[in-house]
Amino acid sequence: MSRLWKVFSGFKMKVFMNSADENWILDRIHREWLKHTPLDGTASLNDCELIWLMAPWKWRSIPPEFLVSKSVLCTIHHIDPSKFAETQLAEFTARDQFVDAYHVPNKYTANFISNLTSRPIHIISYWFDPDLWYPMEKIDAREALSISEDRFVIGSFQRDTEGGDLKSPKLAKGPDLFCDYVEKISDDKTLVLLGGWRRQYIINRLNDAGIEYKYIEMAPFQVLRQMYAACDLYIVSSRHEGGPQALLEAPAMKVPIISTRMGIAEDVICENCIIDIEEDLYFPTKDDVERNFENVQKFNINSHVEKYISTLKGVIER
Repeated sequence: MSRLWKVFSGFKMKVFMNSADENWILDRIHREWLKHTPLDGTASLNDCELIWLMAPWKWRSIPPEFLVSKSVLCTIHHIDPSKFAETQLAEFTARDQFVDAYHVPNKYTANFISNLTSRPIHIISYWFDPDLWYPMEKIDAREALSISEDRFVIGSFQRDTEGGDLKSPKLAKGPDLFCDYVEKISDDKTLVLLGGWRRQYIINRLNDAGIEYKYIEMAPFQVLRQMYAACDLYIVSSRHEGGPQALLEAPAMKVPIISTRMGIAEDVICENCIIDIEEDLYFPTKDDVERNFENVQKFNINSHVEKYISTLKGVIER
């Protein structure tokens, strides 16, 4: 778990943020927060003023006496309604008694949990780090990845398969919709570029359809940047999301992107690029790409972090 002590507009805050320790996206968000937030010291559970449950599923690792005596902000990243059963409701209710306020990244999650709690809900999107995500030459990226210039490259870098059996689709991520769309638009020049982990469902579908793919599992940042830059089109086909991060990273790199209407899509990319993936076909124009690039700048962590600090400050002052 990490600790931070932030000074904002003369208001000193000692905040304890728990972390996921999964070597996945939340750990990266955690690192970026620490990197871009000026620190003046450290805070432990003993002397912090606020506990930020950034990884809410690990709330039980914090002794209840601290949850009772401190202000508590809980981030709910996303909820898949189809999987929200009695056990999930019971866990939410048990944790809710310790929570003073919630943070969610989008209106869909806010609407869902508003039926479960009377606590204040703050909607603040995720951010992107401009030191990592900025435009890169496609020709250089493809050379580095050994992808020829004449291929039409479609990107997807998020997991799509349930961990229980490593074959069933993780339907919240919409891998079935992704494959259906790719099959409709593919030809002999198509190459699907896959990243991340648990990609078995899409790989099996692509093999069945005879569509070529290149899979780079858990690529380091520099390679992941090259993967984005190599794309002619990035597709987000999710049904439910907190973000995803691709909706910030691809626009920041000027990569053409289309998305279903969920998560933070309406906050970041232009309306043209939000499609009914089961019915529509669309390829972003240069104007779309430029508008998406302009839109995403308001989520630059160097300025966007102030919204988080203001929210933390407000929770403590309550």
